[in-house]
Amino acid sequence: MKIKDVMTAEVRTAAPDDTIQAAAEMMRQADSGVLPVGENDRLVGMITDRDIAVRAVAEGRGPNTSVRDVMSPEVKYCFEDDDLDSVANNMANLKVRRLPVVNADKRLVGMVSLGDFSGRDAAQEALQGVTQPGQPHAT
Repeated sequence: MKIKDVMTAEVRTAAPDDTIQAAAEMMRQADSGVLPVGENDRLVGMITDRDIAVRAVAEGRGPNTSVRDVMSPEVKYCFEDDDLDSVANNMANLKVRRLPVVNADKRLVGMVSLGDFSGRDAAQEALQGVTQPGQPHAT
């Protein structure tokens, strides 16, 4: 089975010049703690609810702070035709719960989360690798 068979295809994205308040509202509407950040039809980063809390609010930045100022510029991703087990293992190694999914042209086509792998052995191992007690949780 391939990632494209289990991924969520409808993904909201933030722009680097959006405010963190707008990003937080998009997260609320999507019931998600992460948004890919896109510019000129390319992924340029990721922003999480934790980025907003730790890199903005904790530092006294206001709601008009730009996404660019608090996002993580490094984007880990998988391809839509990757095998489920290899992606689950990769997610465990990276200690992430979600990954953007791109096509062969590296255009965003979806998101995959550990929940999308429900019941699969590799996903259970990945989930254990991500949520070990005492380890920080990554998104």
